[in-house]
Amino acid sequence: MRRRNRAPVAPLPQRYGIDPVRVRLPEGVGAGWVTVRDFLVERYGGAVGVGRVEGMVREGRFVGVDGPVRGDEPYVAGRYLWFHRDFPAETPVPFEVGVVHRDERIVVADKPHFLATMPRGRHVTETALARLRRDLGLPFLQPAHRLDRLTAGLVLFVVRPEDRGAYQTLFRDRLVRKEYEAVAPYDPAVELPVTVRSRIEKERGVMAAREVPGEPNAESRVELVRHAGGVGWYRLVPVTGRTHQLRVHMNGLGLPILGDPVYPVVREDGPEDFSRPLQLLARTLEFTDPFTGGARAFESPSVLSGPS
Repeated sequence: MRRRNRAPVAPLPQRYGIDPVRVRLPEGVGAGWVTVRDFLVERYGGAVGVGRVEGMVREGRFVGVDGPVRGDEPYVAGRYLWFHRDFPAETPVPFEVGVVHRDERIVVADKPHFLATMPRGRHVTETALARLRRDLGLPFLQPAHRLDRLTAGLVLFVVRPEDRGAYQTLFRDRLVRKEYEAVAPYDPAVELPVTVRSRIEKERGVMAAREVPGEPNAESRVELVRHAGGVGWYRLVPVTGRTHQLRVHMNGLGLPILGDPVYPVVREDGPEDFSRPLQLLARTLEFTDPFTGGARAFESPSVLSGPS
């Protein structure tokens, strides 16, 4: 089997904690690109406009191993180019990312509400990953798992790329014990504790996930810790990790988590209200370290604000 040569190191540094995009000029396509500009316009012109692509070429935004690329350079199949995309305008999230633990292999962060774990869609620089890379000076930092943007609490990041797979495997194989806290309505008619098992599906482009008939693929343990004034404080222990699982299961029990903009009713899109966070917190992470064999246990110092 022929082995593809490893890509060279990117000649561009990270920008605001975000890696440059790498593109390899295709081989054997037969599309008749004569110049680098021809390829770039066909590849990206439909997304950002031909004029913007040409402007980026003139500005030297596309870079090869030897420096900025001119648009009239001959097309050479297999060549690597790098560039930084234009970042979308983002509303700054006015909360800090805490660091609960840091060593040579991992960083355990305490992510605030409203901050995405990693770049996705319209959230790029305002993400926990980008902030931590910049603030800690760790350009190769990567998350071992993901926490919903609206959920606060613990996220495990890996310092070195070669270690990431071992920690990701812990989450994939359900070898990490996670415990959450939530604030939601109190209903004495709901018998707790209870283990909820159901089938959850989420369609691409649809905001809310839903429970449907079929073989269960999601399991959560729900316990009442205390209640007062019609409001309950709950301990949630997920066994699986489906999208919005805890929010869906609490809503299914008739106990929608306070501050949830999706369950039971999808709130109209508009400016983020930072004074009304989702009352859900990833409180603890516990696992056996894949490298040392030692027990690891971390707890978020954050506190849910409760009903507004």
